[in-house]
Amino acid sequence: MTRIGIIGLAGRMGQALESAIVEAGASVSGGIDKGGDPLALAKESDVLVDFSVPAALEANLDAAIAANVPIVIGTTGLEERHHWLIDSAADSIAVLQTGNTSLGVTLLAHLVHEAASRLGEDWDIEIAEMHHRHKVDAPSGTALLLGEAAARARGLDLARDSERGRDGVTGARARGAIGFASLRGGSVAGDHTVFLAGDNERIELTHRAESRMVFARGAVKACLWLHNQPAGRYTMPQVLGLA
Repeated sequence: MTRIGIIGLAGRMGQALESAIVEAGASVSGGIDKGGDPLALAKESDVLVDFSVPAALEANLDAAIAANVPIVIGTTGLEERHHWLIDSAADSIAVLQTGNTSLGVTLLAHLVHEAASRLGEDWDIEIAEMHHRHKVDAPSGTALLLGEAAARARGLDLARDSERGRDGVTGARARGAIGFASLRGGSVAGDHTVFLAGDNERIELTHRAESRMVFARGAVKACLWLHNQPAGRYTMPQVLGLA
């Protein structure tokens, strides 16, 4: 029975993870929140899953390396420095980092890549996302994940070739740019739609999360898969055999 340690236990995702771990036939080795000892948790676990905050990532990675256990990172709002830390940790342990652990979103990103690669730049790409009123980062990690899938398909740099937060007289959208719109309100777990808009026709690819359990189940599947992998950096598409 795989022992999974939860970093961010008291949060809404932490609670969903507890249920999903038991549902999958694994065991919860323990959990910590702010001020907890990640190394002690890592030593009691076969794999860690982190849904805490970016500021805690370095200590969590250090603990995983010290205990030689793999870690699944679902924390969003990561910056370039955090990805450098993850790359460094992947030299020693198996690390899977993703902006969304949902299996449906993972497949959606695959479809977005396929569509963006087969349709030319005369098809504009816009990504709209909506989350609950308490979410603190925007665009969401999932929206950025979908944007990266589209950008890779077209050989773009998402940081350079995206448009966000349009307001006022912005002028026409740049050719080839990927647009983002973020909505916040209520208790929405996560809605994402990728629009591919051509002349006189439009494709809409949508995923709606009705419960955080979809993320928790995907994260547990990732944990069970990652447990048997050698050191390296992994992604959710690999869990589904898409990469």
